[in-house]
Amino acid sequence: MNIHYNIAKELNLKNEQVESVIKLLKEDATIPFIARYRKEHTGGLDEEVLRQVEDRLSYLTLLEDRRGTILKSIEEQGKLTDELKNKIMDSVKLTELEDLYLPYKPKRRTKGTIAKAKGLEPLALFLLDNPKFEGNIEKKLSEFINPELGIESIEEALQGAKDIIAEMINDNAEVRKSVREYLQAESVIKSERVKEKGSNKEVSEKQKEKDKKEIYQIYYDFSIDIRIIKPYQVLALNRGEKEKALKISFIFDEPTIINLVLKKFLKYEETVFIEIFKEATQDAFTRLTLPSIEREVRAQLTEIADLHAIEIFASNLRQLLLQPPMMNKIIMGIDPGFYSGSKVAILDVTGKYIEGVTIYPHPPQNRSSEAKKILLNLTIKHKVEIIAIGNGTASRETEMLIAELIRESQLSCHYVIVSEAGASVYSASEVAKKEFPDLEASQRGNISIGRRLLDPLAELVKIDPKSIGVGLYQHDVDQKLLNQKLDKVVESCVNYVGVNLNTASVSLLTHVSGLNKRIAENIIKFREKTGKFKSRVELKEVTGLGEKTFEQSAGFLKIPDGDNPLDNTFIHPESYQSTKLILQKFNIPLTHLKDSQQVISLISVKQGTKKLSEEIGVGEPTLVDIIENLKRPGRDPREEMPKPILRSDILKIEDLQEGMKLKGTVRNVVDFGAFVDIGVKQDGLLHVSQMANRFIKNPLDLINVGDIIDVTITGIDIARGRISLRMKE
Repeated sequence: MNIHYNIAKELNLKNEQVESVIKLLKEDATIPFIARYRKEHTGGLDEEVLRQVEDRLSYLTLLEDRRGTILKSIEEQGKLTDELKNKIMDSVKLTELEDLYLPYKPKRRTKGTIAKAKGLEPLALFLLDNPKFEGNIEKKLSEFINPELGIESIEEALQGAKDIIAEMINDNAEVRKSVREYLQAESVIKSERVKEKGSNKEVSEKQKEKDKKEIYQIYYDFSIDIRIIKPYQVLALNRGEKEKALKISFIFDEPTIINLVLKKFLKYEETVFIEIFKEATQDAFTRLTLPSIEREVRAQLTEIADLHAIEIFASNLRQLLLQPPMMNKIIMGIDPGFYSGSKVAILDVTGKYIEGVTIYPHPPQNRSSEAKKILLNLTIKHKVEIIAIGNGTASRETEMLIAELIRESQLSCHYVIVSEAGASVYSASEVAKKEFPDLEASQRGNISIGRRLLDPLAELVKIDPKSIGVGLYQHDVDQKLLNQKLDKVVESCVNYVGVNLNTASVSLLTHVSGLNKRIAENIIKFREKTGKFKSRVELKEVTGLGEKTFEQSAGFLKIPDGDNPLDNTFIHPESYQSTKLILQKFNIPLTHLKDSQQVISLISVKQGTKKLSEEIGVGEPTLVDIIENLKRPGRDPREEMPKPILRSDILKIEDLQEGMKLKGTVRNVVDFGAFVDIGVKQDGLLHVSQMANRFIKNPLDLINVGDIIDVTITGIDIARGRISLRMKE
């Protein structure tokens, strides 16, 4: 198989593009580096396409390895025919390969292998090879009676032959493919409640009442065509089955599929042994093929559902990580709580922890007046501009306290509700212990909450992405696949934004292209020993950071106040000489880089990038990137994202009315819609059907986590704490 050609054909790319990408990957180039700095090689492929190439390369390489193993195994058995070899070589899926290999795979002790050991394989082959046999079948069967081998009668001989034929049917690649395709196209998935053990009686009233509260209630008598089942339904059924609450089965036309199997297996239409083959087919299907193919189809449905859920999680995570930072603000972070109090932290404009305290404004202590005095003193003393309140336990009670404080004291500061998902994980982590060794774990969460507002990306990279809570069924999907995907999202975001080399933590540096934890720690040690980096070139003095690592990482590591203004851009050091030639051509001193925007913007008008790239001796895509960076040196791409909604007063669910229009922040996006924070205790549900005046297949096509949207209230259920929203006109 020509892997390059196959990937190019699948992804509709040029063969040269794929070859270049694979060559760069084999040279240990990272996806962010290739996407940003090797556009001439790849024809400008973006990260998404590059990762698709990487994924297909991984799969097809695995396929080739497995193909080689299978060919070798069958050849060693002396059973590799030209026809079989061609089928194996033509297979483009692992499933097809495994189907072809099944008859030659070493088997455990089965009914078929036992029958073969008794010498009954010749009888099975005789029945297959003589469809028009006119002799005495009982006489033929009696030839195989052998008491020494445990065959006492012709019935036992015939049964052994049928066992062998049943396994031959099950091992037939065409049969398995047909059954698989039939189930995938014609079956219905059914689920029902697992009844209580030890009783077949009708479900009791008590049980029925309990069922109303059960999360799987809608699946207690549920059926759906396999072709239209939703990914979240697959994951819900899987979880219910795992928790022994649900029993899952396939409903289909069995006579039709049995007949299909028989036709696929027999190469002739008529045989005098048809009844024997019907019995063997029924046995093969019920005992061997159906359980195996059901598992395969379920596994495939789960894989599709996993990928879908992971993609939603990844998209939500990306939007959350790329939330705009509230830079240069003095922030008060509050981790709300009842019995153990609310933890408060003051952070300076760089995120440095200044001071902390615990207040007890809520039950059981109810020391709200004291808490207000403490908060007021801290706000005035440190000139607090924004208060970040965690959205967990006692969040809204704390919000009411802060809103009252702002109103009563006529403060100019505002507050923001911040997701505290994963804050407790961070608090107890080794990273947190190293950052704040003198603080208890309970006193670190408030710092994390405040920093998430100051710079979401820099803070959230310290936490396992799964703990951030922007997905659905994240604990049910393939954990290895989820971790791989989320790691790629974090890597992509960190390199998209870039990292301040002089302030970045080990956690942040670890995700920079080309770096790992060891080198990140060495960078920090170097910085602590010699002081701030003045130039990207100084990176080469860091232990373990060689030329290749420098090449991969340097462009993503920025130095805002360094000796060379280009070190605060995404322009790679390998392009510095070309950049200087451009500046010289337009008489712009390097020291006046920040003033160059107006002049640089005239380049494409006066001369055109193609001609200029030829003069300078650099690729046109790289030239365009250089010009963009010269226009806006030090730009943070997150600046273009919508800022968090700043509030100074609280809104209660009782204040809401149907038809009321509000602004809200999208907190989570799922298959069926999105949860939106509109400033009350409960997030409102914006169902996918209420997003637009047209059909929306995937909510992510329209909105993302962090988006600020206008919504209208369509329903309020105060007793159940539910709010329904509409975004469409």
